[in-house]
Amino acid sequence: MHTKRTETLTLRFNQRFRKSDGDDFTREVRIMMMKHSKAWKAAALGLAAMAAFTLAGCGGSADKAASSKPQTQKESPLMQKIKKEGKLVVGTASGYPPYEFVDTSVGEKKVIGIDMELAQKVADKLGVKLEVQDMNFQALLTSLTSGKVDIAIAGINPTDERKKSMDFSNNYLPTEQLVIIKKADADKYKKVEDLYGKTIGVQKSTTQEALAKEKIKDAKIVGLAHVPEVVLELKHGKVDGLVVEGIVGQQYLIFNDDLMFSDIKFPNAVKNSAAAIQKGNEDILAVVNEVIKENTDNGNFKKWTEEYSKKAVANADNK
Repeated sequence: MHTKRTETLTLRFNQRFRKSDGDDFTREVRIMMMKHSKAWKAAALGLAAMAAFTLAGCGGSADKAASSKPQTQKESPLMQKIKKEGKLVVGTASGYPPYEFVDTSVGEKKVIGIDMELAQKVADKLGVKLEVQDMNFQALLTSLTSGKVDIAIAGINPTDERKKSMDFSNNYLPTEQLVIIKKADADKYKKVEDLYGKTIGVQKSTTQEALAKEKIKDAKIVGLAHVPEVVLELKHGKVDGLVVEGIVGQQYLIFNDDLMFSDIKFPNAVKNSAAAIQKGNEDILAVVNEVIKENTDNGNFKKWTEEYSKKAVANADNK
């Protein structure tokens, strides 16, 4: 049966593709090859598409799995140090009420004020204890850059020069720069020009010192470590005026009846305060900014200003 079927097929093949019809034979073969070629190409494309889809699906799953993993950001060296030691070391410079001053109502020396409330809130947010190191303002910024303190909070103005060596938080408590004079000199000093060539007292290494040097021509600048020392210089007639932050100067006027704010106004003399932080510690900076925003929004800064202004006056009475 197989032989007969084979012969029949062979006959049909020969009838279709006769030797005399070589061109027809060639054409038919080509058509068959083209048909098979297209089929193979279609099959190959189909397989490629399936493979690509499968790979894409696997890749997507892998990417999704990778992206679903929690991204743990590495903590800064300062954050690691604070957590390891369980404390936040804050440097400040007392004698600057209501920002920071020594509480004389208690036996032990304790620095209190607006900035100390801010420092405590930051320590609470970090979940660590607060350690305060009190020093003069000139030494404060050096202690920060050398790593002796973690943060400096002392009514610090974030100037462009300071930003070169340290980072600053967002601003808080903007205030104007004013001049304190003796009441007896009220008519003598009415405008900035009246102070030209005079002796002007300031706290050393502060914004007020820079302002006096820039705005008061030919003035002899006397810079001392603490504001109370400069106030005494003014009372004793050793300086003609004292450039000071308005909110701070107000505290000294309350218990010095012979002193007053002059009418002198400096252009663009509004000063902002900010916390200073060692460079490169963005996570600590974020925490401080969060605390500043919270206590600005809830009115704590205003409350602290009133509270510690009153305490500063009571402190003076206890001396």
